[in-house]
Amino acid sequence: MSGRSKVTFVAPRLDTSPAVHHEEAAAANIAAVGDAIREVSRALSGANETDKILLRAAAGAGKSYALRRMVKESLDHPSCTRVAVTAFANKQVFPLAESLGRELGKKNVCLLVSQARLGDVPDSTNKEATVVSSTSSISTDVKVVLGTSHRLGYEIGRFAAHFGAGSNGSKTFDLLFVDEAWQLPLHRFTAVKGLAPIAVGVGDVGQLPPIDPSQNPWRGDPGYNPYRAWPTQFEREKGTFAVDLPAVWRPTAAQLPLWRAFYEEWDPLYCVAGPGDRRIELPHLTGIAADIWGSVATGVPTLVEVDGLEDPEAPDIDAPLLAVAEDMLDALLAGGFAVSACGYDDGGAPGPSKRVASATPSGDPLIVVLATRNQAVDDAAEMVERLCLKHALPDGVLVASTVDSWQGQTNAITVALHPLSGASKLDEFNSAFGRLAVTCTRATHGLLLFARAGLDDLLATAPPRQGTPFGEPGTRALPRQTHQRILATFARGVLRR
Repeated sequence: MSGRSKVTFVAPRLDTSPAVHHEEAAAANIAAVGDAIREVSRALSGANETDKILLRAAAGAGKSYALRRMVKESLDHPSCTRVAVTAFANKQVFPLAESLGRELGKKNVCLLVSQARLGDVPDSTNKEATVVSSTSSISTDVKVVLGTSHRLGYEIGRFAAHFGAGSNGSKTFDLLFVDEAWQLPLHRFTAVKGLAPIAVGVGDVGQLPPIDPSQNPWRGDPGYNPYRAWPTQFEREKGTFAVDLPAVWRPTAAQLPLWRAFYEEWDPLYCVAGPGDRRIELPHLTGIAADIWGSVATGVPTLVEVDGLEDPEAPDIDAPLLAVAEDMLDALLAGGFAVSACGYDDGGAPGPSKRVASATPSGDPLIVVLATRNQAVDDAAEMVERLCLKHALPDGVLVASTVDSWQGQTNAITVALHPLSGASKLDEFNSAFGRLAVTCTRATHGLLLFARAGLDDLLATAPPRQGTPFGEPGTRALPRQTHQRILATFARGVLRR
């Protein structure tokens, strides 16, 4: 990686929106959660007819904190005896049980899992929450019961016999909280909605939907799709209260224009992290590696377009382009690096900074390589394995994952291939809103995408396509204008091979 610099980056389009950070940004979220809590309180008191409360968020908006606050304050209401908390997958439920147990006390929080999954529960979760595999093992004095939608739906009858009715007089729980609500399909919500008279959904509207809406067998009835995210069935109904979280905690200040490009309907959208709150400490680098990682270290999303490569096997199976990414990772890992981040209290006030070095990783993975499907996933995993062996990397420095399975996860630096790289047209897969949004919104410090040269030409000549097909919320399939708006937030450079 020595030699004269070969990549010059063009800065992204200037974002002239107001810069609001730290306590001022966090206050907007606190106010929105307060609005939702007041609506829940009124519903519990019978002061309104609301039976669905939806807290909508962009990626990294602090949804888990909001849910914990809502659970805690709801349990203080005289008409709330116990609540159920659910999500689609155990990987979402386990950390919730841990955090709620830490806040409310182990005896008050019970995680229900199958006997076969008891061994998968982390030690830290067992320490903070009561973990059982049968309803009969749950204390009748418990305040919070957590489990996947599959498990809780299966237990409705047993819950009724074991607990009796809650303060509402008929159903076992007084509130049902659904985390990552926009990932839970309607038919799964239907299986658990009988747990409580009031449902509270919290989630990122930009996540991948439960299933591609084009696969809906009920397409003749646009008002009903059992496979789409359940809140979309109720968002416009009279008994639903919905509020947006207007601030995000995850991105660097320099990444906020990218978030705004994805969540264009959010007005406003603020960033809790201020300029300089997150840093990447690079080793001594030369040549193109110094150029590329120097751009990533600014916090600005970075796109490297590579010209002169051999043809790929397919647009999303691109060994030559992945090899360029491997060269850049090799240069970074050879010298070692570190990331630092300012901490914040619950109100967004900055506190001490924490530094994590690649030699002694802790917490979230430092670098994740995200791939889409097919052979691309295996190729990325093999690349990561090679680099881990070559540099004797400890666990937590470099991992590979599919985009779909990395939903809800966080890492310091993301490296990925742009889904439009090498494409000849925009189709339902490479233009999926959720897949690109997840790829671009996992990183707390730096985002690096690679693509074959020609993205601008593709978007200039691609036939127009509908942005919101099949009545799904948001821009589920991105039109070319949306792709262009997103690309305008990247620092872009061309590498000629």
